[in-house]
Amino acid sequence: MPDEPNPADAPRMAEQLAAEDHKLVTLARSARARIGAVEGAAVRDGDGRTYAGASIALPSLTLTALQYAVASAVAAGASTLEAAAVVTEASTLDDLGRAAVRDLTKDAAIHLVAPNGAVLASITD
Repeated sequence: MPDEPNPADAPRMAEQLAAEDHKLVTLARSARARIGAVEGAAVRDGDGRTYAGASIALPSLTLTALQYAVASAVAAGASTLEAAAVVTEASTLDDLGRAAVRDLTKDAAIHLVAPNGAVLASITD
């Protein structure tokens, strides 16, 4: 997977996030913490509206946090995304969440963030 996170780069990358993207990280961290989920995510649509979600694991439904956030945006009428953030302990972005974002927008940045808020990678492909 391209743009694998490098924890040594986290401080440098965190400084490069725009204020709107910091808001996504905050929303994703809050969604994750609210229910003690494995991961949290947030997206910003083309109109600047934000949507957050946490990973879901039920016997009949499994969604990554990013899939949940994208689905929320689409259900609200969004047709494009500007950016996304995923807070997780994983060192890579999940393929299903990435695909959900790319279904709407081919080049929106997806920020992979550690639970402590350190930005590990910003993926644009």
